[in-house]
Amino acid sequence: MLDISTIDKFDSQGMFKVYDKWPEIAKKSYQSEGIQVDSCDSINHIIFSGMGGSGALGDIFSAILSKTKVHVCVVKGYHLPETVDSDTLVVATSISGNTVETLSVLEAAKKQSCKTIAFSSGGKMKEFCEKNKIQYRKIEQIHSPRASFTIFLYSMLKTLEPILPIKKTDIIESLEQLEIQKKNIGSHNLSSNNSAISLAEWIGGIPLIYYPWGLQAAAIRFKNSLQENAKMHAMTEDVIEACHNNIVSWESVSNVQPILIEGYDDYYKTKERWKFLKEYFDKNSISFREVSSITGSIISKLITLIYFLDYTSIYKAVLRGIDPTPVPSIDFIKKRL
Repeated sequence: MLDISTIDKFDSQGMFKVYDKWPEIAKKSYQSEGIQVDSCDSINHIIFSGMGGSGALGDIFSAILSKTKVHVCVVKGYHLPETVDSDTLVVATSISGNTVETLSVLEAAKKQSCKTIAFSSGGKMKEFCEKNKIQYRKIEQIHSPRASFTIFLYSMLKTLEPILPIKKTDIIESLEQLEIQKKNIGSHNLSSNNSAISLAEWIGGIPLIYYPWGLQAAAIRFKNSLQENAKMHAMTEDVIEACHNNIVSWESVSNVQPILIEGYDDYYKTKERWKFLKEYFDKNSISFREVSSITGSIISKLITLIYFLDYTSIYKAVLRGIDPTPVPSIDFIKKRL
């Protein structure tokens, strides 16, 4: 079992300490004073642009808005869709403020008739927005872009709340659920009943993360966090699509480990598919783990899953004797952009 001295030793820059404060950070961010945004009464199309941790923010907003009449697109790259028009809102997010792909999208949006708002901790994005009179909100980066997830998410929810069809009660509920989740997974509970540690200890091979469409944001975030924090390979698969192709790969022996991210109220046909997949794994002696969402709003489901799975990746890094913070491979690429 992990102890605090071991975590301190390997997590030398204290990422876990930031995660212990996620509920507090989220609440403070949502209670902060939001900026006045331009009227967007005619908006029927929103594009969220961002990479990495910033891209994960777009994924979660896409899921939150998936059952509304607003068409949402997440851009993780350099180009805006050709469908952009005067009824489009482009939300560009770069936690560092220097993400070249997102800056490219922002520059393209400036040339269009669409409305635009940008979020970052400063950097080139701040300079570009000020120079071109683009709506902009500066948000503090805490520790690293991925650890800054909650301060950005809840600051963006606060700012965009007047123009997005999101219930305030759902946001408040998610804040309460974050606090409840912390009691189980935080560093104050390094016992055998810490489910994030248990999952981290179980992962020994390459995780293959199965998810239903509505929880894609949590699955992608988990993959990214395992890759960045624990420095290990990880993959994702939509559970429905996987039953048409990926399942065949289990006919060969490998060190891949299935992790099933299930929604409490998944569509009944999706629940049926989960049942069949687990039957197949059991029949073929394939060990797997299940991670179930809580009840409540989609915001609550996603943020508590992300909190749990992110912390799992930190514990996994420590168990592997790896510092979760440094990402020299990413630095290598960025220096060449």
